[in-house]
Amino acid sequence: MPLQFSANLSFLFTEQDFLDRFGAAAQAGFKGVEFHFPYEHDKAVLAEVGLTSGVEIVLFNLPAGNWAGGERGIACLPGRKAEFQDGVGRAIEYAEALGCTRLNCLAGIPAGDPDKAIETLIDNLKFAAAVTQRAGIRLMLEPLNTRDTPGFLVSTTRQALQVFDVVGSKNLFLQYDVYHAQVMEGDLTRTLETLLPRTGHIQIADNPGRHEPGTGEIRFDFLFHRLTQLGYAGWIGCEYQPSGATEDSFGWLRSIPA
Repeated sequence: MPLQFSANLSFLFTEQDFLDRFGAAAQAGFKGVEFHFPYEHDKAVLAEVGLTSGVEIVLFNLPAGNWAGGERGIACLPGRKAEFQDGVGRAIEYAEALGCTRLNCLAGIPAGDPDKAIETLIDNLKFAAAVTQRAGIRLMLEPLNTRDTPGFLVSTTRQALQVFDVVGSKNLFLQYDVYHAQVMEGDLTRTLETLLPRTGHIQIADNPGRHEPGTGEIRFDFLFHRLTQLGYAGWIGCEYQPSGATEDSFGWLRSIPA
């Protein structure tokens, strides 16, 4: 089965207004799109744009606090569980309206005791995994590297799996971002081979620079070939910063066999 690539509209086609990026992605050949947050837009408007553009909305994040103020998720913050739970409910409403079956949780940057932060994260994930499962939605947890996001609570796949084991839900999956993983761990192919059954979504960008594949050190041709061999049937999100114009950054994609 050919690999499926989705355009991350928070990174790609930013030369255009957000709602125009759906059509731009479709015109570039993408069948799926993803983005960080939909919440500043009306659900019905987004659903109509996705439908008329002919793209599937495959993923977005739970509300993540004050993003402009530097917050990168609130799931690990004691005292904000009610806000987190309200955010899960809001995300499900959007997901149902948009036909999206994947939501990503960002753990956040703890402000105090890391043990209390982990405990809070586990409690929140138990709640979120249960309610998203009832809605027919898969819940992801994404490790972020601590070079770009200093202090982020869950920065490696090992830490994520330790949390998964305590949460104990069948509806909690790894969002494996190749860029973050390369910065923190490396050994990408072997890690993916081992963790693919627990992986619900993959994202890509090269390192260094977080630009398109082919601009850095990662052998994406080898990685994509191995994912095909392994029968990966999920989406691969193109969450990279184009080194030039977005439309000029797809040479790597055109070289992949259909």
